[in-house]
Amino acid sequence: MKKFFNEFKEFIARGNVMDLAIGMVLGSAFTAIVTGLVEGIIMPVISVITGGISFESWVVPLGAGEAAPVLNFGMLVTAIINFIIIGFVIFMVVKAMNKVHARKEAEKAPAPETTKECPYCKSKIDINATRCPHCTSQLEDQA
Repeated sequence: MKKFFNEFKEFIARGNVMDLAIGMVLGSAFTAIVTGLVEGIIMPVISVITGGISFESWVVPLGAGEAAPVLNFGMLVTAIINFIIIGFVIFMVVKAMNKVHARKEAEKAPAPETTKECPYCKSKIDINATRCPHCTSQLEDQA
């Protein structure tokens, strides 16, 4: 039994499991923020633009009477807008992170060669030189 708990402890202590847990917590908090943004700001603006249409009133009754069940299409529209906004924000964050990563990779990349060695006198000369300025040897095109 002790071995089982030690394996479980090792599994939980791995960095990727902790990263996943932190990501889940942040993701749920981010979802709450986006839901508040959509329901409190975007949907009222869309309602004004569309002439006062309220998505919450988009329902289809499935029977007669006040207690009849309804299909609530307004909730679906709101969920789709939430999904689009979350996807867009995640796209922008990933794009920014890729840009930062590419910049760091470019800084790590070695600078292109600007000199070469003369095969005759072993001096450093310009990479485009056709004649060595030190020993005046004619340099062959080297691929």
